[in-house]
Amino acid sequence: MLKQILGFTSHKTSKIIFVLLLVLISSCSKNKSSVKDHLVFRYNEHRNISSLDPAFSKDLADIWGTNQLFNGLVQMDDALNVKPAIAESWQVTDSAKTYTFNLKKGVYFHKHSLFGSDSTRTVKASDFEYSFNRLKDKKIASPGSWTLNKVDNFYAKNDTTFIIKLKQPFPAFLGLLTMKYCSVVPKEIVEHYGSDFRSNPIGTGPFTFKRWEENIKLVLRRNQNYFESTPDGTQLPYLEAVAVTFLPDKQSEFLQFAQGNIDFVSGLDASYKDEILTSKGTLKDNYSSDVNMIRGPYLNTEYLGFFMESDLSEVQSQKIRQVVNLGFNRKKMITYLRNGIGIPANGGFIPKGLPGYNNTIGYSYNPEKARVLLNEFKKETNITSPKVTLTTTSNYLNFCEYIQRELQKIGLDITVDVIPASSLKDLKANGQLDFFRASWIADYPDAENYLSLYYSKNFAPNGPNYTHFKNSVFDNLYEQSYLETNTEERTKLYTKMDSLVMQSAPIIPLFYDEVVRFTRKNVKGLGINATNLLDLKTVKKAKIQ
Repeated sequence: MLKQILGFTSHKTSKIIFVLLLVLISSCSKNKSSVKDHLVFRYNEHRNISSLDPAFSKDLADIWGTNQLFNGLVQMDDALNVKPAIAESWQVTDSAKTYTFNLKKGVYFHKHSLFGSDSTRTVKASDFEYSFNRLKDKKIASPGSWTLNKVDNFYAKNDTTFIIKLKQPFPAFLGLLTMKYCSVVPKEIVEHYGSDFRSNPIGTGPFTFKRWEENIKLVLRRNQNYFESTPDGTQLPYLEAVAVTFLPDKQSEFLQFAQGNIDFVSGLDASYKDEILTSKGTLKDNYSSDVNMIRGPYLNTEYLGFFMESDLSEVQSQKIRQVVNLGFNRKKMITYLRNGIGIPANGGFIPKGLPGYNNTIGYSYNPEKARVLLNEFKKETNITSPKVTLTTTSNYLNFCEYIQRELQKIGLDITVDVIPASSLKDLKANGQLDFFRASWIADYPDAENYLSLYYSKNFAPNGPNYTHFKNSVFDNLYEQSYLETNTEERTKLYTKMDSLVMQSAPIIPLFYDEVVRFTRKNVKGLGINATNLLDLKTVKKAKIQ
C-alpha cells in the first residue's frame, strides 16, 4: 500500500494523480487502523522551502529539508559535538591550519539514471573538491560562500583523502563544516540540471527526493543504501517516508497537529501558546495524554543594543546602559510573555548551551541600584529627565512595552518606536538607531560567533558589530582565542571577553531562547539540539492501536 501511495514511477506522473496520492497519505492520519501510518513522518513548514540545493540552505526551512537529503564531511550530535559523517576520521596538523579527512568507503549517492548502468556511484574526495569550488563560484552566488573565507586551499589527494588548508588557525572550523552549505553534491547531476538542481536534489542522505509540489507538499523516501547504522548494526533510517505540507500560518499548523494530522510542531507561537501551555511552561491537562513536549537551550540570544557612537548623552553613559540592565525583571517577563519558555539572560551575550557561558557576569533585577545610578547620571549631566527611544518591530512590542513600564517606575523615560523588520535591519546596520531590539542566532555552534559582534574590525555595515563597541583588551583576547587550541583555555578567554562586554553594557540581554518541540505520543527518537536542526534518521513511530 505504501509503495502505491508514494512510489511514483516517473517524473511524468500527472500532477493531478500526485495530489490525489498525497491526499491518501494524509488520510492515513485519519484512519488510525492503517498499518502503514507509522512508517510516514508528517510535518508542516509554514515558511515554505525556497531550495533543496544545500549551497542555498540559508533559512531553517531549507536546512531541515536538505538535512534529510545530504551529508557533509562531519556532523553535529545533539550535544554539539562534531562527529564523523562521510569522513571516517581526520587529523589536524601544521599548527592547526591543515585538516586531512579520510573518507568512508561505500558511501553512495542516491540513484539517478545519469550515473549510468549502476544508477549510482560512491562518493570520492574529488566530489568534495567540486562541491567546495561550487560554493566559492561567484556565478553560483551561494549565500554560504563565507564558510570558506578562512580557507587558503583544498584538494583531493586521492579518492579517499581530502585536504583543507586554512589561512590561519580557526578553532571553530569543524563546526562550520557541519553546516549544510558544506554538503557533497555530484558534479554530473548538478551540471545536468543547472539551477534546477534546487528541485532535483541528489545527495547521500537518509532520505531520497521523490516529488515536490511547491507550496503544497514535499515527499521523501527512505534511502535503501544509506551508510549509517545504529551501534547494534541496524541500518538507518527507520521511517519509509517523510511528507511535508506547507500551510502558511502557525495557527493552522497547530490545528492540524491537534487533530493528529501531523506528527510534530516546532516552536511556540503567540496564536496557540496559551492553548497548550500553562504560565509555568508545562503542558495543559487536555494535551498531556496525547502530546510530548521536549525543550532545551537554543543558540539564540534576544537583546537590546545601544549604538555606542550615538550623540545622545544617555546612550553614551555607561550608567544609563546599566540602569536599563538592572531595571526590569527578566524572569517575570519570561513567565508572563512567553509562558515560561526561555532562559532569563542574567549572564552575558553567550547563550546557555555553549562553552563560555557564565550566569554570573551579567545583571539581575535590582531597581534600587538602578535608581542610584540614574540619580548619579542626573547630577553629573544636569539632565533631569533622561529619555531614549527604543526601536523595535511589532513582534516584540510586548517585550519593549514591559521594559518601558518598568523603567518608568525608576525614572527613565523610554519611547517605543515600531517600524517594519526590513527598516529596522537597514537602520541598525547603518548606525541610525540609538537603541534597538535585535537577536543573534548562531551560524555555527561556537561562542566566537557571538563574540564577533564586539570585535572592532567587524563594525557594521561591513560586519556584525551593530553597537560599534570597541575595546582594545577585548580585541587582543579575541585574536588570541584564534590561536588557542586548548579547549578549556579558549573557553576561559570567551568568558573573559563576554565579561568585558557586560561591564561596558553596550547591550541588554533579554533572554536565551529555547527549542520547544511538540510531538504525538507515538513518535520516538526525535532528539533536540541547540541549533534546532531537524534530524529524522533515528525517528520511529509506533503503531496506534
